Amino acid sequence: MILAALIKKEAKEILRDPITLGTAIFLPLVLLFLFGYGVTLDVEDVPMAVYDQDKSQESARLVEAFTRSGYFSLKHDLTSVRQLDDMMDRGQATLALVIPHDFSEDLAAGNKAKVQIIIDGTFSATALIASNYATAIVNRYSTETAAKTLAARGMPPLPHVTVVPRVWYNAPMKSVNYILPGLFAVLLMAFPPMLTALSIVREKERGTIEQIYVSPVNSPTFILGKIIPYGAIAYLEMLLILTVGTLWFHIPFQGSLLLLLATSLLYVLVTVGIGVFVSTITRTQLAAMLLSLLITLMPSFLFSGFLFPIASMPYMFQLYTYFFPARYFNDISRDIFLKGLGLEYLWGNVALLLVYTLILFALASLRFKKKVA
Repeated sequence: MILAALIKKEAKEILRDPITLGTAIFLPLVLLFLFGYGVTLDVEDVPMAVYDQDKSQESARLVEAFTRSGYFSLKHDLTSVRQLDDMMDRGQATLALVIPHDFSEDLAAGNKAKVQIIIDGTFSATALIASNYATAIVNRYSTETAAKTLAARGMPPLPHVTVVPRVWYNAPMKSVNYILPGLFAVLLMAFPPMLTALSIVREKERGTIEQIYVSPVNSPTFILGKIIPYGAIAYLEMLLILTVGTLWFHIPFQGSLLLLLATSLLYVLVTVGIGVFVSTITRTQLAAMLLSLLITLMPSFLFSGFLFPIASMPYMFQLYTYFFPARYFNDISRDIFLKGLGLEYLWGNVALLLVYTLILFALASLRFKKKVA
C-alpha cells in the first residue's frame, strides 16, 4: 500500500509538468533521426579530381573504373599542378588521381606504369577507406589490362587468386545497421537518469522531503517509489525509439524480440537507478543535472563501443569501459539485432546489468538515510 501510494504521488508530480515529460519522450526521437542520418561510416560518392596528362584511351578507362565503382564522383578535371594544389587546399576534393603523360606508352611497351593518388587526410577514417578503395580499383584495372595484353598476344592468362567475400550479419555493410542498435543504449543514458536525479533533489529544494523523513516509509520502499514511475517512462521511451528506429531505417532484426524487450527493461532500471543514486548525493537540481550528464551521456558515447571499437583503445581504457552499463547493453542490442544471438551467448552481459542494478539500488537506499523529526 505504501509503495502504491508513493508511485501514485510520483506519477501526479510527473503529470504536472507535461512539457518536461513530452521532451523526455520525444527529444530522443529527434536525436535518433539526427544520428541516423548525420552519423555514417559509409564512404560513397567521394569527390575526386583527375589530372590526366596522358589523355589516352587507357587513362580514360582508368578514370571510368573509379567513377563506375560508385565510391567516387568526378568533380574536377584539372589541367595543371597549380590547379591541383589549389583544389586540395580548398578541400574541394577528397582524392586526386594524377596520370603521367607516358602512362599508355608504358602499358603498351609492357613496362610498369605508375599513377599517383593524392588523398586529403584531414579526416583520417574517410581517407583510409578511400585509399583502400582506390588501391583496389587500380589493382583490378591492372589485372584486367594485363589479361587483355596477354590475350592479344595469344598467351594464356597468368594464374591468380580470386577472393570471394561473404559478409555475415550486415550483408549490405550499411553503417546505419551498426549505429542504430548501439544508439538505443546511448539515448537511454541521455534523459532517464537526469529526470530521475532531479526528482529527489527537487523535493530537497522544496522541503517536501521532510514529510518522507517523518513518515513510516523506509529507504528501499521510497527508492522503489521513485524508480518505478520513471522506469515506466524510460521503457516507453525505449519502445518508441526502438519501433521508429527499426521501421524507419529498415534495420534488419534477426533475434528474439522478447529477449530484447526483457534486457531493455533491465537496462532501463539501470539508467533510472543511476539517476536516483545521483539524487542522493547532490543537493541542487543544477548539480544533479550536471553530474548525471557527466557520468552517463559522455561515457556512453566514448566508452560503450557505440562509435569507437573498444578493442582499439589502450588497455587501461578498455578496463575503464567495464564501469559503464552502456557497454553491456550496446553489445546485447547489436548481437540481438544483427547476429540473432540468444541468452546462452548474452547471459554474461545480462548478469552484469543485473548486478549493476542491484548495486545501484543498494547504494541509493543506503545513501538515503531517513531522518526522524
